[in-house]
Amino acid sequence: MKRKQVAVLIYDGLCLFEFSCVAEIFGLERPEFGENWYQFHTMSLDGKPIKTQYKGNMEADLPILDWHDIDTIIVPGWTHIDQPVPKALASTLAKANTAGVRVMSICSGVFVLAAAGLLDGVAATTHWKYAETLQTRYPKIDVKNDVLFIDNEHILTSAGSAAGLDLCLHVVRKDYGNEIVNKVAKRLVIPPVRVGNQAQFIEQAVPKSKSHAIAPLLDKLRENLSLNYNNEQLAKEIHVTERTFLRRFKEATGTTPGEWLTQERIYYAKALLEQSDLSIDQVAVKSGFGTAMTLRHHFRLKMQISPQAYRKQFSKSVGL
Repeated sequence: MKRKQVAVLIYDGLCLFEFSCVAEIFGLERPEFGENWYQFHTMSLDGKPIKTQYKGNMEADLPILDWHDIDTIIVPGWTHIDQPVPKALASTLAKANTAGVRVMSICSGVFVLAAAGLLDGVAATTHWKYAETLQTRYPKIDVKNDVLFIDNEHILTSAGSAAGLDLCLHVVRKDYGNEIVNKVAKRLVIPPVRVGNQAQFIEQAVPKSKSHAIAPLLDKLRENLSLNYNNEQLAKEIHVTERTFLRRFKEATGTTPGEWLTQERIYYAKALLEQSDLSIDQVAVKSGFGTAMTLRHHFRLKMQISPQAYRKQFSKSVGL
């Protein structure tokens, strides 16, 4: 099998965090996976060295025009969303993608793909703070600001910086399968990524306010997700009125008790589906949904995939 060729675009002002995410996944030699692991390249517009955001120099392995042997081109966060994208870069990316090269962006790198016309008529995502600007500037794009990444086969986009890791691991899963991506993720001490372009949410597990009574309550709820709760009962737990409780809960978590519990129950259900042999009915009871029908309803609503399909893709755990 021919080694898959991955190139990351580098340019003056390069964001090192996003570059490092890409290099960590695709750039490290992994002899335990055999000789067919990715071959990694850096690619600049003209093949010349660039200066990163911290003024350090970085060499380019090849210019963007030498894309013909590359399988995947990754664009990390662009220097600035108002920084014009060179026409030569935009046109070359468009040609490469038309020829079958997979093109990916992380965070604000989506503006480079947009300038190349790659996102017209398709769904794309970026960091939430750039979503409105992206939609206004490129109205033909279906901008999604509530997902971590979107896979359109040969065009992939991710949300803010850390979501780039999710996207990169997703690509590893597509290229090499569950067993390999689980090993890579375990080495990084992070969970394997979730399904494709599903509606993925980021759990707000850490309270954002100084309401000290809410934090231990959240821990208690997580430990007892199978129980039923109501607002009056929870308010009594922290010795406040129901109205005060709802206000403090919203300040601490950014959402309502019901929505928070649903998110936590789905998170727990996902873990049970991945790591246990429990039936769907048993998962529903342990995670607090009560019935398989209720679990399926909320799981599909949040994840856009059924519990059975999720288990089929992610149930295999692999140790190192």
